[in-house]
Amino acid sequence: MDDYFKNINSIVIDVLKEVGNIGAGNAATALAKMLNKKVDMNVPKVNILDLCEVPDLIGGAETLVCATLFEIKGDIEGSIMFLLDIDSSKTLISLLMNGYETKELDDFTKSALQEIGNILSGSYVSSLSSLSGLNIKISVPSLAVDMAGAILSVPAIQFGQISDKILIIETEFSEGADNVRGFFFLIPDYDSYGILLKSLGVTNYE
Repeated sequence: MDDYFKNINSIVIDVLKEVGNIGAGNAATALAKMLNKKVDMNVPKVNILDLCEVPDLIGGAETLVCATLFEIKGDIEGSIMFLLDIDSSKTLISLLMNGYETKELDDFTKSALQEIGNILSGSYVSSLSSLSGLNIKISVPSLAVDMAGAILSVPAIQFGQISDKILIIETEFSEGADNVRGFFFLIPDYDSYGILLKSLGVTNYE
């Protein structure tokens, strides 16, 4: 099967950046409502990387991370993953729980992170659905805490059958002196990628 990022051009990058900007903006708004605090957001970075390069972006294959994974259903199918390093995860918990500090993520804090990932990812998917006019829904999330290399083996196995590269939207939220760095991985199946781009007005991506 042809690598569908092989001939990717600046038009596609611009469209994906716009999706990332709007999705991250909506996610920041949702996070601010959840925290009842003002949340600022840096301009998201859209990267298309080799799968083997992704762990280095996050800090290395042995970096401990927290990941929320969803299945995408509707007019397109695939997966979406929201990933945080452990420091960002603990910062989010502290912001959500008025300074609560945790040395290790227990079932209670994991449940809270799963709900945060659900709301933020839902904001991204809602933006994508509105921009594309497609009916896109996400499943109930599953959450995992493990080393980045192990977590990222999931999209690598899924996506490796289609391409050796993957789309990543890197977003940084801040509230006062606290910063949270998150990564969204969009993993549509092969046919869905074409459907998505065409719905966004891109017809010359091949």
